[in-house]
Amino acid sequence: MSSIVDAKGLSCPQPVILTLNEIKKVGKGEITVLVDTVTSRENVSRAAIAQGWTLKNIEPEGEGFRISITKG
Repeated sequence: MSSIVDAKGLSCPQPVILTLNEIKKVGKGEITVLVDTVTSRENVSRAAIAQGWTLKNIEPEGEGFRISITKG
């Protein structure tokens, strides 16, 4: 299963909260998180890893970043 969390335009902690909510909802699979600040990129990545997810990729996208995380 793959899902997208669009957190562009939101300031922390909202991108982290949206990501953690999606992690709880899907349980496993792949989640792509879209953020537009370095702070959000770092905080979302740390939160996902702390929940046992693997950071698959971080790519620049437009003026932000596309974070791919996976589990199971």
